[in-house]
Amino acid sequence: MLALDESALICDFAETYHIYDIWSFPVDYIARLAVGLRDNSRIKTKLGNLQVPIDSVMQAMAVDYLALLLWFQSEDGRKNRNRPKSFTEAIMGLVQESNIRGFDSAEEFERAKKKLLGG
Repeated sequence: MLALDESALICDFAETYHIYDIWSFPVDYIARLAVGLRDNSRIKTKLGNLQVPIDSVMQAMAVDYLALLLWFQSEDGRKNRNRPKSFTEAIMGLVQESNIRGFDSAEEFERAKKKLLGG
């Protein structure tokens, strides 16, 4: 844990155990306390390779599933359009801008193609 992010570990110890100098304690004692840190502590979030604490991810997932349930019952959901954006993907940094574009007719496509190619 120290090798991963010493500052995060020190901050977690100060916040959780009010220990400001971890070097003044035996290594096995500090290791035992490190294992006991909350799952949403800075160092455990970093160990899990998460951008945000796991409880925030779980809350975002709950919101996403609720939004999908409501969307499925709407007119848009029945026609499979305007699907709600995922909060989970947004907070995890998984959202990527898409440059995919659809067209309703061949003429519309040809106009866009001509504009893109500078014609």
